Amino acid sequence: MMQVATTCEVLKTKPRIHATGIYISSSMRQQSLPTNAMPCNNEPESALLPGLPDDVAKHCLALVPRIHFQSLGSVCKPWRKFLQSKEFHVVRKLAGTVEEWIYVLTTDADTERTHWQVLNSVQGKWQSLPPMPGPMKTGFGYVVIDGKLLVMAGLFEDDSGTAKASANVYMYDSALNRWSELPNMKVARYGFACAEVNGLVYAVGGHGERDENLSSVEVFDPKTNEWTMVESLRRPRWGCFACGLEGRLYVMGGRSSFTIGHSRCIDVYDPEIHTWAEMKNGCVMAVAHAVLDKKLFCMEWKNERKLAVFNVVDNSWQRVPLPLTGSVTVGFCFGILNGNLLLFPTKMEPLCKTLVYDPNAMPGLEWQAIDIRPLGICICTVTITA
Repeated sequence: MMQVATTCEVLKTKPRIHATGIYISSSMRQQSLPTNAMPCNNEPESALLPGLPDDVAKHCLALVPRIHFQSLGSVCKPWRKFLQSKEFHVVRKLAGTVEEWIYVLTTDADTERTHWQVLNSVQGKWQSLPPMPGPMKTGFGYVVIDGKLLVMAGLFEDDSGTAKASANVYMYDSALNRWSELPNMKVARYGFACAEVNGLVYAVGGHGERDENLSSVEVFDPKTNEWTMVESLRRPRWGCFACGLEGRLYVMGGRSSFTIGHSRCIDVYDPEIHTWAEMKNGCVMAVAHAVLDKKLFCMEWKNERKLAVFNVVDNSWQRVPLPLTGSVTVGFCFGILNGNLLLFPTKMEPLCKTLVYDPNAMPGLEWQAIDIRPLGICICTVTITA
């Protein structure tokens, strides 16, 4: 039986916490996301909060609600540097103040322009992000790492209208609400798979600059800010997707040079020994996927009325029926928020609601329906914890 949930029940909004010793001015209470932070160069580079040890000051800053991050970053350079660091996320996790926000890339039905939006978990409202740099692309990859969103490569049209593969990488900093450019990938590609595993970003296969099918694999290390090539797949693969499970990289779906039609093969990369292994029971033509509670949730093109759930412990699949009636196929885009799987409808029909699946709920109470929907046609989603 499907329940109807309220916005607050799904978002599970926590009480707002104000850091002791930090005054949050009226300007910092604004709910919008301005695109430019105000520079401040008159503060010393040393102490975060004068009169307090840095570890205490860092804990104080970590207590500030996420909606004020950009205002904190505009106070002075030391605060901005701390907010951008991996240590900031570690301190917030230890303080128990991390928040999950879901980001969605949408397209307009009329103009086909794309926009990134974020769901404000405090207000339950969608807000637009600053425009992503570079030309509009298809076939790009996206990964979240250390509270930042990386958007990689893809296919774009140059000034002459010629389609070209890109090697550009852009990073969105969720704390400061701004985009920046990272070093290019080693290989320009599109239609590839990508995922984060053990703090590294992997890009696998796809199509290259001459539309050739690729087997090459490269990895980005945020500590060194560099891309390096690693062991290639045993054959080219494209149109696939990837995920990180239990410290390994799983690549499935799409096509390969060794198969006719779409591949059921799963390529598994072990970073510890730098080798690929193969399994035979993958999903075919996944139109949506997400990882939740160390399990992979997929929706296959030929069966969009059931979830396919992969358990890495025993390499088994489970089918979970969706609470849909009639014969109409809606199509969904997956998102993750507060331990729930969100299924955003890919059609803009008023009667299509967002479905919420709670894998830990009592039998018969796993599904809910909510009115939260992105402002446009959903293309993909990511969840950033900060």
